[in-house]
Amino acid sequence: MATANARHILVASEEKCEELKSQIEAGATDFESCAKKFSQCPSGKQGGDLGSFGPGQMVKEFDEVVFSGEIGAVLGPVKTQFGYHLIEVTKRS
Repeated sequence: MATANARHILVASEEKCEELKSQIEAGATDFESCAKKFSQCPSGKQGGDLGSFGPGQMVKEFDEVVFSGEIGAVLGPVKTQFGYHLIEVTKRS
């Protein structure tokens, strides 16, 4: 079975998501620090790390990006019922 490891940052607005993505891509901050400072998910304390999970364990929109997106890239904003996510896939097997 396929599995993935990913980190994410969850915020309330698409604008905030875009702003954080720009800062990370510009090298002004890194994904982990940004997650610790801004993520509204409890995983933020661990730099947004969600550990390892398989298809169907996350909401559909999140799942689709994690299992098809480029590894190591900052993906998003991805809108789900929880808010807006930036996602970084760290590993897929």
